[in-house]
Amino acid sequence: MRILISTDIEGVAGVFHAEQTRAGNGEYERARRWMTREANAAVQGAFAGGATEVLVNDSHGGFRNLLPDELDPRARLVLGKPRYLGMVAGVEAGCDALFMIGYHGKAQSAGILAHTINSFAFARVWLGGAEASEAMLYGALAGERGVPMVMASGDDVFCEETQLLFPSAQFVQTKAAWGQGSGMTLSPSQSCDLIREAAKAALEDRRKWHTYKVQTPVEVRLQAQTTALADLFCQWPALERIDGVNLQFEAPSVEAAVRMLNCLSAMSFMLR
Repeated sequence: MRILISTDIEGVAGVFHAEQTRAGNGEYERARRWMTREANAAVQGAFAGGATEVLVNDSHGGFRNLLPDELDPRARLVLGKPRYLGMVAGVEAGCDALFMIGYHGKAQSAGILAHTINSFAFARVWLGGAEASEAMLYGALAGERGVPMVMASGDDVFCEETQLLFPSAQFVQTKAAWGQGSGMTLSPSQSCDLIREAAKAALEDRRKWHTYKVQTPVEVRLQAQTTALADLFCQWPALERIDGVNLQFEAPSVEAAVRMLNCLSAMSFMLR
């Protein structure tokens, strides 16, 4: 049984401020260690639950945050970008299930550090008419490959919105949001204990697993943060402009939709 663990940082216990998510400071160095420990807890729980192989995908920012020398040596690590499948790269290797560790709420939600893909570029994203989070986008991408999302961790806002999409999955609430940058958190050690237990429990009964799928071709709608960004994005002929900041395009698959969104995100850096 091969498990893919996708790890973000905003949903990790103890992380509340953008400084903790950006390289180049001591707060980030501490947060990436907490991220690595939560990934390790998920690895340990997966093996305890019967996994024979575990891949860990570093899914935050530049995709090179996890500390390889501190990762459980039984796991293999997916690092760096660009990669076609982004936050679930590795799922194409024949994985049986997906975990999402340290995830966050969708853009414009009340969650801690909530956003969807790129907070500078995207105000909101819709997939097939439903407002999308990263968990929704990448859960649907995994589902397109026949892989169910069976365990996840993050703040209370993330858990509440994501349980609606993946009702049979195990969830760990690492903290409670009081605002974009405030709330109440578990200790890193307690968060790891709960993640370890939930990861093991998630693999105990495969009959409960549910694969999340989106009907394709799929319409994607995007609200850019500014008209300047919308101007830039519409240089791509596949995009249709609805108004000053709203755009749409049709994608033949969820994978194509995610890849297009990630390309638009990369384009936005020329306006930073």
